[in-house]
Amino acid sequence: MTNKEKALALIGTFASGDTVLAKELLAAPYIQHNLSYGTGRDAFISSVEYLTSAPVRTTVENIRALEDGDRVFMQTVYNFAGVGKQVAFDIFRFDEDGKIAEHWDNLASVAAPNPSGHTQIDGYMPVEDIEKTEENRKLIQAFLYDVMQGHHPEKTASYFNGDKHIQHNISIADGLSGLGSALEAMAKQGIQMIYNRTRMVLAQGNFVLGVSEGSFGGAPTSYYDLWRIEGGKIAEHWDVMETIADRASWKNDNGKF
Repeated sequence: MTNKEKALALIGTFASGDTVLAKELLAAPYIQHNLSYGTGRDAFISSVEYLTSAPVRTTVENIRALEDGDRVFMQTVYNFAGVGKQVAFDIFRFDEDGKIAEHWDNLASVAAPNPSGHTQIDGYMPVEDIEKTEENRKLIQAFLYDVMQGHHPEKTASYFNGDKHIQHNISIADGLSGLGSALEAMAKQGIQMIYNRTRMVLAQGNFVLGVSEGSFGGAPTSYYDLWRIEGGKIAEHWDVMETIADRASWKNDNGKF
């Protein structure tokens, strides 16, 4: 199995309840960064057993799965034990033995289509331009620093092909114009969306995932942004933002990042 296939098989155990397979795929010192769950392989197995015992079956629908070195990053729709559909970005790190050793994620409830009619998961699918992976990674690293972190906002337009930009954020319309309107509306409400630090940038071909730490409306926030690059410009964007829970409620001490 490839790492991508292993990651897909692991999330599939939430629906199948196959704890034998989960144990085979996971490293014993599995590190969990989802703050709602305990760390370690046994904690993951316990979660699978709990979901299997629930009266409503868990469903898992993977949308996109990509690889970058020892990491697989995925976009998936879950419905855990019937509590409601959530869209998620998952990142799995593999150790030298090919076992899944670490996991990060962001989750949010599935919402209605945005002002331009796009959902959180639809859009362009083919993974292309593999030879441009590093070029595209550097583009997004620079974009995060210049634009999202606000160091050089005057460069914003240079990252886009005019007003051509497909937006999957639940509240923002297509184009730079749509982004500008949304930011203006938030400013009028006194809401600030702040990106302080880039934690991870993963890439495969024309897709790049940025993981950032910041705040939204004053609350500590984890941002997962997936961009599609076309011709050296940002062409499409998906995201999941999640408020970082108060430390007193954490089920592990590994931190969100």
